[in-house]
Amino acid sequence: MEPFRHTHRVTYSECTVGNHVYYGRYLDLLEEARGELFRTVGRTFLDWQNDGVIFPVIEVQLRYKGAARYDEVVTIEVRVLEASGVRLNFGYRLLGADGTLKVEGETRHVCTSLEDRPRRLPPELVASLAPFRVPAA
Repeated sequence: MEPFRHTHRVTYSECTVGNHVYYGRYLDLLEEARGELFRTVGRTFLDWQNDGVIFPVIEVQLRYKGAARYDEVVTIEVRVLEASGVRLNFGYRLLGADGTLKVEGETRHVCTSLEDRPRRLPPELVASLAPFRVPAA
């Protein structure tokens, strides 16, 4: 299984005075990559929202291994770790231009209505994400 890959050039506004990406901005980069994955498999977050379905984050875990820097082109790999019931979990690896691991992490989501009522993942979404799903151990 190959991960979904998204490239991003680090902007000056994402960096600290020390010229490395501010730790909280990595969540924005993961969100960007996850959004592109959804777009690639057929429907944007807004498309789902217009149908009354959202995927709020309920837990985040990040492990910082190195610093991405201004103007560096990074690759964000996204894998689907779980897509069943109301759960939708993603794993990430952010790699520097030279392929070194900068950040790895996970986001855990729940599928809900716009009124925050849990609902099962739409079968069409589960099917569209299947190529990026990590096989069960």
